[in-house]
Amino acid sequence: MVIPTLYAGDNLRDTLDSLAAQSFDDFDVVVVDNSGTRIAAAHASESRFDLSMIFMESNAGFGGAINAALQHTAAPLVALLNDDAPAHPDWLRALVDDATSFAEFGMFSCQIRLAGTDMLDSTGMLMSRDGSSIQRSHRRAWRSDASPVACLIPSGCASLYRRKALNEVTLPGTPGPFDEDFQLYCEDTDLGLRLLWQGWRCRYVQDAVVEHRYSRSAGAISPLKAFLVERNRLFVVLKNFPLTDAIAAVFFAPVRYLHHLREALSGKGKTAAFARSSHGWQLPWLVVKAHVAALRALPRLLRQRDLILTYTRVSKEQFRDAIYAHRATLREVAKH
Repeated sequence: MVIPTLYAGDNLRDTLDSLAAQSFDDFDVVVVDNSGTRIAAAHASESRFDLSMIFMESNAGFGGAINAALQHTAAPLVALLNDDAPAHPDWLRALVDDATSFAEFGMFSCQIRLAGTDMLDSTGMLMSRDGSSIQRSHRRAWRSDASPVACLIPSGCASLYRRKALNEVTLPGTPGPFDEDFQLYCEDTDLGLRLLWQGWRCRYVQDAVVEHRYSRSAGAISPLKAFLVERNRLFVVLKNFPLTDAIAAVFFAPVRYLHHLREALSGKGKTAAFARSSHGWQLPWLVVKAHVAALRALPRLLRQRDLILTYTRVSKEQFRDAIYAHRATLREVAKH
């Protein structure tokens, strides 16, 4: 069990308390403090069970924290949990039972609820033709959740991975399965697509429930988040998409931008809220900045792409089928 944290505080305390109350107790916990100030140190003594702490010298991002923790464990199953996502008592038991029963699957997604509401945050991820990924079932009532068991990839907020699968997609010369250059956002999408290329699939485990206190790290609406999401979308496409799909993504992205503009003019949703904020004028610049950053990273991304596509276990057609069976429209992305 790996929990990365940046701010610690009451959220981390509540999440650790939820793990102490799990009905399944055969697990170890590694908390990775990304603050650079050992802010989470007090929680080791407060916790009602033994846990390991890793203190990063500076913020290594979500992927860097997970990679560091994986070097301290050889467990065959690896659960990831945000520090702001307390788990229901049977969360881990439901995931482990499913992983035990379905050995051919390498990824398992959870029912992630929006804390304090009757709505879902996620039951897995969907992907659009331009490489954007969004949460499946977002803001639907969790009491009537009928999300299919078949799932594209899990959200990194709360998920379970088979260690064998993670080892197979760790690229040579990298510190672990997560690409640390993503910093925040979409690194779970990148990892999930690389697992798909290796033939691993994802199952949705409805009884594995967590309550997510949404988007504290970079803010629900912030220039940093807008930049990272757009830049990392480009990273995902350049690394993982078949060539024809990567080229097509170039033409689909402007259509999504038009949908975002329409949302901004409507005065509703996150795009409109960002446009009304003091940072709204930065949106066009952030898109340009993201593309410039992706161009600068292009040599590295193409080297990684070559490694990913050289050792695939599925055909391009099978990969496309897996993605487009769980497709989000560009309009849905803009309204998300």
